[in-house]
Amino acid sequence: MKITLKDGSVKEYQHAMSVIDIAKDISEGLARMACAGEVNGEVVDLRTIVDKDSTLNIFTFNDEAGKAAYRHTTSHVLAQAVKRLYPHAKLAIGPSIDTGFYYDFDIESLDRSALDALEKEMKKIIKEGAELERFELPREEAIALMKEKDEPYKVELIEDLPEGEVISFYRQGDFVDLCAGPHLMSTKGIKAIKLISSSGAYWRGSEKNKMLARVYGTAFTKNADLEEYLAHLEDIKKRDHNKLGREMELFATVDVIGQGLPLLMPKGAAMIQTLQRWIEDEEESRGYMRTKTPLLAKKDLYVISDHWGHYKEGMFVLGDEEKEDSEVFALRPMTCPFQYYVYKQSQKSYRDLPCRYGETSTLFRNEDSGEMHGLTRVRQFTISEGHLIVTPEQVEEEFKGCLDLAMYCLKTLGLDKDVTYRLSKWDPNNKSKYLGDEEQWDNMQNKMREMLQHLEVIFTEEEGEAAFYGPKLDIQAKNVYGKEDTMITIQLDFVLAERFDMFYIDANGEKKRPFIIHRTSMGCYERTLAWLIEKYAGNFPTWLCPEQVRVLPISEKYHDYAEKVLNELKANGIKCTVDERAEKIGYKIRETRLDRVPYMLVVGQKEEEDSLVSVRSRYLGDEGQKPLDTFINEITKEIRTKEIRKIEVQE
Repeated sequence: MKITLKDGSVKEYQHAMSVIDIAKDISEGLARMACAGEVNGEVVDLRTIVDKDSTLNIFTFNDEAGKAAYRHTTSHVLAQAVKRLYPHAKLAIGPSIDTGFYYDFDIESLDRSALDALEKEMKKIIKEGAELERFELPREEAIALMKEKDEPYKVELIEDLPEGEVISFYRQGDFVDLCAGPHLMSTKGIKAIKLISSSGAYWRGSEKNKMLARVYGTAFTKNADLEEYLAHLEDIKKRDHNKLGREMELFATVDVIGQGLPLLMPKGAAMIQTLQRWIEDEEESRGYMRTKTPLLAKKDLYVISDHWGHYKEGMFVLGDEEKEDSEVFALRPMTCPFQYYVYKQSQKSYRDLPCRYGETSTLFRNEDSGEMHGLTRVRQFTISEGHLIVTPEQVEEEFKGCLDLAMYCLKTLGLDKDVTYRLSKWDPNNKSKYLGDEEQWDNMQNKMREMLQHLEVIFTEEEGEAAFYGPKLDIQAKNVYGKEDTMITIQLDFVLAERFDMFYIDANGEKKRPFIIHRTSMGCYERTLAWLIEKYAGNFPTWLCPEQVRVLPISEKYHDYAEKVLNELKANGIKCTVDERAEKIGYKIRETRLDRVPYMLVVGQKEEEDSLVSVRSRYLGDEGQKPLDTFINEITKEIRTKEIRKIEVQE
């Protein structure tokens, strides 16, 4: 048989060979590093036998598929350790993930000391060096084996597999687990491990099911790489917006108010206000007309838009649908149907289009309690929402304008390098989720794809992520823990204009249906604030800071001059405070730095006599004395241009 390798070279063999044996024939070093293989495009176990002409790729830890096999094997080692220390524990699932692996167990919660004990047991198992053996069983025998081992979750997984599905297991020593693989050849191939944390997780992600204990861990081939990753985790903890945002008093949550309903504290509200004013002014300069529409509406509105049919579970409904005489309302989950009726208040001709409506919209979505997280997943949020009613000929140019606005916002905030672009399509295997027919969806998806290609946007495509009324471009970003969220979206809508009987008069005097573009310019303000907290670890660009300058008088004698400086700063629109506490100046400086204020102005006798300020910044440290007017000119320019200064000196 002929085996074509990744580099195009061909190896010939007279008989069937396993992937690992072919790797050994290529290079002993490659075989030692091998974690998995790929035969004819399919990722396989190293034990897989190749018996005909094939293409072959050998994956090491440097490849994503190899890394996944390495870490998946480590998750099995964790499961074996759990069964040794907690024989009564029941096994659920244990996949590899981007950052390592996890395994879910039906067991009491595990604290740090328990994780340390498990980690110690895992190292013993690795040292034992048991080989992993793959075997397959018919469905009934597989179920019988898992029942014998009292593993109800595994039984459920097997019963849910389609008829004819291969049911495979892996054995390492006295431990057996249901698994499709692939895995390393033995446990001794694992070099550096760490159990990170334990949390609760519902079986199969449903809050209707039992809460299990999920143990997260990671694994590397070198201790140095593990140490680097653990240092990265420490940095993540410092940047976690949920922790840092509360420490900085930007937001808070209160049980009696409700989960997913954060309180924006004065500092956080000031940042949102700055963002909102900037966005509204920018949209106005680009031809948007501002609307202000109700926070709730009768059920009838959502029936017309078909949100009632496709999105009702995600809405907060007010009133009793079961009572015939009850008037049913719902808090709005989006603004589009309201703005359509703004459009319909007068007849429009083709000369009136494009018609761009923008609104700072407060929306409500009934998210599952398990999905709530800080400011990134909430039940009430505010969004920079807009809808453009356009002729078919205007679609591409207006789509380009929406994308340009989004990119401008990202660049200004310093976030443009942190995003990816995704064309979100419908799921042709689940057509009931969507309005319109297959031909319409294909046409609109092809149109969006062509527009993105014309604009030279690098993007991926994903089925099942479209809105129910049309495809969308989702601008995606990851939080510090690697979880991806949609930050900005631009959607093409080809059906709702007809449902709302929206039209315009064309050049021939005939009624025509417009297209609609749904878009956000910056997205959700709360989610963006969370993103900014994590991006800058609280050291925001000066123009965004809720406190841009703090004046620090050396002693009580200079309070009057400090107040004069403060008033001059405020007169120039600078957000500032003065610290008149009877504390030593060194203490005041340290506290100001901990509060992440970008500039502090120290004032004393010399400064008062010569109308100076001693400037200390988080950018350059001690910048020396400057005339107050000079400092004001410099900082107002920095704020006006929204400059993102590099922090060069760590004090």
